[in-house]
Formats: sequence, structure tokens, C-alpha cells
Amino acid sequence: MNERLKIGDIVRHFKRQWDNPASADHLYKILSTAVHSETKEKYIVYQGLYPPFEVYIRPYDMFMSEVDHQKYPDANQKFRFEAVDPSSL
Repeated sequence: MNERLKIGDIVRHFKRQWDNPASADHLYKILSTAVHSETKEKYIVYQGLYPPFEVYIRPYDMFMSEVDHQKYPDANQKFRFEAVDPSSL
């Protein structure tokens, strides 16, 4: 994928800071990458670590993007998704 995130990483979405940090809300596991068969656009496949444990896809560039700090000026994270140490959960 890239050096910052890899398949198998547990990541948090930047909006988690506004929820209960003790919960699993906004925590996800990166399962795979995928490529759209027609457009060749790259996607990230990831799963929520909270009920109902749904699996999602998001365009690779959006998943790896920085937080829009004009829209979310109080966001603490630099990137939309950042890896967390699983032992800290």
C-alpha cells in the first residue's frame, strides 16, 4: 500500500476524537486493496471493529488523504485515517 499504512493495520478515523475514545467506534482494520475493473481506480477495503462489523471500501486517495482542517479546524489528526498500536486498545 504505502509506508504509512499497510494491510492488517488497525486505524482510527479522525472523527473518533469526538466520540468515546474507550469505544471501538471509528476503529477499522485494513483488509485489502482492490482495483475497479473498468476504471482501474484503487480502493482500500476495511472493516469496522464495532457492531455490526461492516466491510467498506473507499477510494485509495481519499483514504490516505489529510484531514481538511478548514472544514474540521479542531481535528487532532493530520490524516483522515492513522494507524494505532493494537496493544493500546
